[in-house]
Amino acid sequence: MAEFPIREIRDPQVLRALTHPVRLRLLDEMVLSGTATATELAERIGESPANCSWHLRQLARYGFVEEAGGGSGRQRPWRIVPEGTTFGADDQADPELARAGDAAGEMFLSQEVDALRGWWHSRRQEPSEWRQVSFVTQVVSWLTIEELGELRDKVVEAMKPYLDRIGDEGSHPAGSRPIRLMAWGVPARPFSPDPSSE
Repeated sequence: MAEFPIREIRDPQVLRALTHPVRLRLLDEMVLSGTATATELAERIGESPANCSWHLRQLARYGFVEEAGGGSGRQRPWRIVPEGTTFGADDQADPELARAGDAAGEMFLSQEVDALRGWWHSRRQEPSEWRQVSFVTQVVSWLTIEELGELRDKVVEAMKPYLDRIGDEGSHPAGSRPIRLMAWGVPARPFSPDPSSE
């Protein structure tokens, strides 16, 4: 398995370009369905081919998609550039990046929660085998900073074997389907200093 590249976004303009609602839908559709033309994507996401073509060019400008070769105009195929993205590492020093990161985080979270709700509402139409192995799990426990970091690393490591299948339709095993893998580990309450530590 090749190492999955991670791109750290430190430019608010790039982050804003990525998090346009139409662009997020285009990227999501390309992850789920693979290489496609602007016309094909337009049919799938309910936008005009011209609008999809413009947004694809913007995504390409910032390196999130690329031409797959062949075709021309709205009939030229596009593919996603398979890489993870992180942002917000410098947001304490850059208020503009902090605002862009907050907006991006809200959009990404909404997109994933909406997808989970969609599954939840339609799950009874799925074959029983898929219903039995699909899961939503939740727990609240007490962890130290070090333990939370270790847990994060373990979750990321568990996902890695499947990442190189993104953007490579030939690597999809027979019988596989696109599966959303998302996890979070966040404090359950806002921070307040422990009075016993003073």
